[in-house]
Amino acid sequence: MHAVYLRSHGETDSVVVAERPLPQPAAGQVRVHVECAACNHVDLYMRNSGKGITHALPLILGVDGAGSVDAIGAGIDNWRAGDRVVIYPAQTCGHCEFCRSGQQMLCLKCKVVGEHIDGTFAEFVCVDESTLFALPDDIAFDVAATLPTAYLTAWRMIMTQARVQPAETVLIHGIGGGVALASMQMARLAGARVIVTSSSDDKLERARQLAAERGVNHRREDVVAAVMEFTRGRGVDVVIDNVGEASWPASLRAVRRGGRIVTCGATSGPQPSADLQRVFIRQIQISGSTLGTHDEFRALLAAVAQRQIVPVIDRSFDFDEAEHALTWLEQGRQFGKLTLKINPGSR
Repeated sequence: MHAVYLRSHGETDSVVVAERPLPQPAAGQVRVHVECAACNHVDLYMRNSGKGITHALPLILGVDGAGSVDAIGAGIDNWRAGDRVVIYPAQTCGHCEFCRSGQQMLCLKCKVVGEHIDGTFAEFVCVDESTLFALPDDIAFDVAATLPTAYLTAWRMIMTQARVQPAETVLIHGIGGGVALASMQMARLAGARVIVTSSSDDKLERARQLAAERGVNHRREDVVAAVMEFTRGRGVDVVIDNVGEASWPASLRAVRRGGRIVTCGATSGPQPSADLQRVFIRQIQISGSTLGTHDEFRALLAAVAQRQIVPVIDRSFDFDEAEHALTWLEQGRQFGKLTLKINPGSR
């Protein structure tokens, strides 16, 4: 089968588009014919080093994907060939305390496709039956492919961790990236007012056209001063931060007393100043978040099917343009998600 895989780390020819063996589903697994996949920053991380993530090379990239059931392993009765599906990326054990409590992304034996095991940048991928979700006919494959990582992460951040309420104010750093843009859409769905930051005036304007009430160009403006002006000195109720070191000081100073900060990434670095005195004196609540539960994924799929949320796709790349897509992502040129057409012409 045709696949996009890593044969090394950190080199100009690390990513290869070539043939790989067709995977065979084990008992309890389903082989999915991938129609569309989506790019994420973790693809760049795996390409550049993959440090700290147990994996072996060659490794097929791709965390997100949607397609149709192709083959079924032993012991499976719930799926039939041709069923439309979207893949929940975390392959979990189903038995540990976290799986039993419905917190699947905390599974002690979790293996994520495209990180620990072969991923979705291929014509076929084998996944555990329990991590497949039925895809409604009115959700296109490219839209579905944007959901499992960015949109599910944003759903958990906004709806579960931050518990955003109507009329609250939310600050979102780095608008244009998949998680930030999804978080903005969900904050508006929750009835909140949204402030966004970016170094691009074009991205800020597009965000205002979608949902944001205030855009701050952090290269020219003081983010905290802009927030305080907008909130009349109170600060925001919630900060969504997936930038890390570069934005963290502003996040701590922009949030109100007793406010909430939710972080899901550290693209600018993982070691910000903690400023613990501010945290405990102002009783700031800080939560980490990534992916979401199976129940949260079902809720997200329902919201997309009802068009309460319309995912934003910046552009779609052909299969053999995978390296170009990753470069586009690395340069931060996107406004929304980047998708990869595994089978051109698929709906």
